[in-house]
Amino acid sequence: MNPAGKQVILITGASSGFGALTARALADAGHSVFASMRDTGGKNRVRADIVREYAQTHSLDFQPLELDISDEKSIETAVGAILLQKGKIDVLVHNAGHMAFGPMEAFLPEQLAELYDTNVVGTQRVNRAVLPQLRKQRSGLLVWVSSSSTRGGTPPYLGPYFAAKAGMDSLAVSYAAELIRWGIETSIIVPGVFQSGTNHFQNAGSPLDKERTQEYSQGPYRGIEDQIQEGLRSITPPDAEAGLVAEAIVAVVGSPRGTRPFRVHIDPANDGSEEVSEVADQVRLEFLSRIGLEDLAAVSAN
Repeated sequence: MNPAGKQVILITGASSGFGALTARALADAGHSVFASMRDTGGKNRVRADIVREYAQTHSLDFQPLELDISDEKSIETAVGAILLQKGKIDVLVHNAGHMAFGPMEAFLPEQLAELYDTNVVGTQRVNRAVLPQLRKQRSGLLVWVSSSSTRGGTPPYLGPYFAAKAGMDSLAVSYAAELIRWGIETSIIVPGVFQSGTNHFQNAGSPLDKERTQEYSQGPYRGIEDQIQEGLRSITPPDAEAGLVAEAIVAVVGSPRGTRPFRVHIDPANDGSEEVSEVADQVRLEFLSRIGLEDLAAVSAN
């Protein structure tokens, strides 16, 4: 067992990708894991059954949980079910998110609002349901799955996703300072580009304004979609597996209180995000100190 002991963990967006890998890895590490996802009785029924089967085969405290981050009632019901069964929540992993790919101008404003809702506002809904319990406990950990795009290299045609992830990352930083006096820690996980283990590009949304999309595809940006994806493949080591992100989260969760890093980068392509984040996080710590709020910077930048 890890130094922090068995913990009750809620992870959002656990039907596939980083979420599914992380949920399973946390369960394998001996934690009590609720792998939340939408529509466990319909679209994600097979994925929910896979969780149940894995738990039964390996004798793990691991179960799927119906939770839609866009629906407050769904969230409250899910959190209530965890508390009824376990009496506490130790760790909340904000993983749910969605990517979009295409020329920025061709996305309707409503699409940007929807992406922001999924990647940012959804975390606020879940926090408002979970944090009263964590504050009552005077303990807990928020793990935020961010993206190296928030401060690193930013290729075109991913603007809506990058903007949303940057918003989520900023929210995580603000929450870190506002929760530390309650005994609640924060760790931001920063994945880079991975070519296996996720289906980000395959499942990415696309612009609804097809006329403007076509204008870009037939104009001076003809072929850039393939150039972007080929360029990302060329700088990403072929053995880079998305499971590295799950391993990093397991390590953070398993670390003793007070030793967990504020930010962890898992970026095989090395897009520069780690260097920029190091400066930004240090500036944050120094500024808090200058205004007499040193204790709010208790979590170390890493």
